[in-house]
Amino acid sequence: MNRLHPGVLLGFIAAALSLDPLAADAQNLIRAENEKPGTTDWLLTKFIKKGPIPSRYAPENEPYEKGWQRRKQIEGYTSHTSIKAGDTLRIFVSTEPASPFTVDIYRMGYYGGKGARHMRKLGPLQGSPQPTPEDGEKNLRECKWAEGCSLKIPDDWVSGVYLGKLTAADSEAYIVFIVRDDRRSDLMFQCSDMTWLAYNRWPNWRSLYDLGENPWGANARNIGYDVSFDKPFAIYWNGFPAAYEPLTNGSGEFLMIEHPLCFWLEKEGYDVTYISNVDTHADGPGLLRGKVFVSVGHDEYWTKEMFANVTQARDAGVNLAFLSGNSVSGQVELRPSSDGRPNRVMRRIGDLPGEENLLGAKSYGVGFADWTCDLPDHWVFAGTNMKKGDRIAQLVGWEYHGQPLKNDESLQVLSSGTVYGWNGERRNGTYATTIYTAKKGNFVFNASTCWWNMLLSNPPGFMNPPKRYFLQPDARIQQITKNVLDKMIATEVVAR
Repeated sequence: MNRLHPGVLLGFIAAALSLDPLAADAQNLIRAENEKPGTTDWLLTKFIKKGPIPSRYAPENEPYEKGWQRRKQIEGYTSHTSIKAGDTLRIFVSTEPASPFTVDIYRMGYYGGKGARHMRKLGPLQGSPQPTPEDGEKNLRECKWAEGCSLKIPDDWVSGVYLGKLTAADSEAYIVFIVRDDRRSDLMFQCSDMTWLAYNRWPNWRSLYDLGENPWGANARNIGYDVSFDKPFAIYWNGFPAAYEPLTNGSGEFLMIEHPLCFWLEKEGYDVTYISNVDTHADGPGLLRGKVFVSVGHDEYWTKEMFANVTQARDAGVNLAFLSGNSVSGQVELRPSSDGRPNRVMRRIGDLPGEENLLGAKSYGVGFADWTCDLPDHWVFAGTNMKKGDRIAQLVGWEYHGQPLKNDESLQVLSSGTVYGWNGERRNGTYATTIYTAKKGNFVFNASTCWWNMLLSNPPGFMNPPKRYFLQPDARIQQITKNVLDKMIATEVVAR
């Protein structure tokens, strides 16, 4: 691992000190936002299908081999993964057949348990079919659609994850984008949108994992296609954490695995701001705005710049909370679009070595286990009443972190155990939930499971993973998460 040059560290700290906070009290910003009226109108209710759906896992006439990738009736994408107030978001929409459509923009949060607040309605507008792009170099599919509408982000829109609900006569889909800001905050919620993109099969088997006629044929040694943010997110399918879930149409992985954390944090009134993976890549000094950097859910794909930027933030005193699994695993690079816009195309390079030096443990793929208390006297378990050997059933999965661990005297293993496959077969690996203390006295916590956040809350539209029964939040996981975040927030070590 490269050591942080003192000059680089000073540059990071100087950049953080130059940031002007919002005039409003930051701690009350999220609380005040969530006191505004919420709605569940953001949920999709219109689904085009070819026949009755006998189960949530296998829509009739749409077998696994066909992928369940898209619904042509209405679909769209945006010009930005994240955007600041005052900038203009361009929205690209296709309707087939041609039809009028509307776009309702929602900010996702708690909002009295409704899960979102309605922000703006655009339209009705006239839509028309837009071309499905042909394969380019490395089978890249870049849409070059006509602009459907645009929106200058209002100055009073609070940082968050925003869904746009596209509605035509008989079908609905989402667009998704992040509004970011420059203020200092307690928590910095990093969406895993580069991993959403990696698994996006729109229009048909054109994800980072597909190769020729072989779905799932690509891997770190057999590099597959390039993928672009300039296309819709398809109805999500890869067995994680849901099977056939039409509610996901256009939203990537956010609703399936990230919204439960967003919902819970805002319910609890945490001071949180939101960024994209692309922001972590492009704006290292900006990471010093947060006391805690939070990796969420399924944060698999990182660039070397992301790794360096988060490492430098840690070494400058930022706490890291990996509420995620299989994180910092695949190495990608971000490339410009064919018309020169930066960071719009993603290409896999291979595996990203040395992730245990950041996470505390190595990143792995599929593996399942109960989550077991190993150190009940540790402050992480305070208030949980957990005893050594107590278990939280089926919490470890879809993917995890485990041996080898970071070589660090401060590292402690909070939970560990053998992982199993889908059918209960024993595997050679073990998961490990860890925490260690960085040089400035700040902490790095690794939950070691993609599903950690699913036991924090069950917001509207919540989706259980197959073969898992997270029917209600778990007070122990809520308390552990609160212990970790509160301790980190109280650990003020970055000059601010």
